[in-house]
Amino acid sequence: MNKLNRALTKTNKKVFWTINKIESEIKLNKNKERFLEKLNKLETSIGPKYPMVDAHLHLVDFLWETEWIKNLIYYMDKSNIEKAVIFWTALKKIWAENERERPEYYLDDDNECYYDSGTDTIIANEFNSLSKKEKERFYPLLCGFNPMDIDAVKQIERTIKYNPWVFCGIWEVLYRHDDLTFQTQWEAPRMNTKATSLILEFVSKYDLPIMIHNNITSPSVSDYPKYLHELETMLMEYPKAKVIFAHCWASRRLNAPYYAKMIDRLLTEYPSLYVDYSWVVFDDIISINDVTKEEWIQLTEKFSDRVMIWSDILWNWFYKVWLTNSRYNSFLDSLSPETREKVCRTNAISLYKNSRNKVEKWLKIKYPSLKEVKF
Repeated sequence: MNKLNRALTKTNKKVFWTINKIESEIKLNKNKERFLEKLNKLETSIGPKYPMVDAHLHLVDFLWETEWIKNLIYYMDKSNIEKAVIFWTALKKIWAENERERPEYYLDDDNECYYDSGTDTIIANEFNSLSKKEKERFYPLLCGFNPMDIDAVKQIERTIKYNPWVFCGIWEVLYRHDDLTFQTQWEAPRMNTKATSLILEFVSKYDLPIMIHNNITSPSVSDYPKYLHELETMLMEYPKAKVIFAHCWASRRLNAPYYAKMIDRLLTEYPSLYVDYSWVVFDDIISINDVTKEEWIQLTEKFSDRVMIWSDILWNWFYKVWLTNSRYNSFLDSLSPETREKVCRTNAISLYKNSRNKVEKWLKIKYPSLKEVKF
């Protein structure tokens, strides 16, 4: 995050200096059209170079605040974002009585977070406020449930049916997540549970995508991926579930040896697994100081159909989406045009474009029986 803030400060100085220079020129020439033309060239030259589908964008924060979807559209247009996958999280931060300042993020104090389904109502209401043309730019996902509750799958089904033609999948299911794990009420969430089994069975039946956030290891354990078995246990049991590996399971203060080789093996062994390069995995592992490691370029080309990028922007950072996505420029330049288009746009579109309204219409997938399979 410090790296992003430094980059933002540096870029802002460049932008403001250039704008001031342009404004001075306009005052001399009194030509507003010329000013707007130069400003547009400035935005194009140092902003995100390639059109993209931002497949991970938080519309609401940990206290259910939002800048509203209409404002998001404004910043999407400025940031070369054609479509966006929107959602938040099932967890809401407590503003405890002993805290003088209202927290905005879960790390702002040591108090707990609790599960609250209100997040899905906000997303649904915001989406339904849009025009038909505007709705085509968004893929809303639901996440307002406790993943450790065996009955959570029933809540998922009800939420989708109470909001027809809204939700396209499930996102971002939070299991182990650095300090948030310890702040979550009740037992520490983990993936290999009966509750998760029922959720993965549900998404498999309806061919819905599900994104899962689970730390690959603990902050003090960096010599092996301590929690990898929790993922693989579920993937082996539900091989048809379209699971997106959020941030490649990286998080703050977490790393494991041979990271690229581990992701390569997982994508090879599990054909329905997807990954995204966002947040700390991109800044701390894949691309260091704007130089992408060659092994990650090769991995992306090899699995070009199952890699996505996105901003992971929070509600009060909508204005930063322009800078956040521009940091992918160098990485995207290094890819072949075909792979770049898949990573930027088509992979996300193919996951979500046909996922809406399946549950409402009971459009379950009919898998062939063993007798019908021809070897």
